[in-house]
Amino acid sequence: MDIAINILVGLVAFLHLYFLWFEMFAWTTKGRKVFRSFPKELFEPTKPMAANQGLYNGFLAAGLIWTFFIEDTIWKTNVALFFLGCVAVAGIYGSLSVEKKIFFVQALPALIAMGLILIN
Repeated sequence: MDIAINILVGLVAFLHLYFLWFEMFAWTTKGRKVFRSFPKELFEPTKPMAANQGLYNGFLAAGLIWTFFIEDTIWKTNVALFFLGCVAVAGIYGSLSVEKKIFFVQALPALIAMGLILIN
């Protein structure tokens, strides 16, 4: 069970590192391909906003990566649940306000990881 939890936490962390890169460094290039319904002329003006979002995603990834270095089981569990909870809430909000697909990409892996942690 611990291996599955570590894989899921690592996957969620990796996704948020990807989101950091995407939003901070590839918003005006790759962003146009991913968000096709977003007006092309708005990518450049929204670049600082996207970079800010990317930075927040980096903080989420850092918190999840931190759990791999915590030796105390209770502390590790609480930190993981906190950051996974933040990811889940952000994913649920994003799925309700932007696109339903966000739930499956962002919230669902975090919720599954949280469930595994809680039943472990």
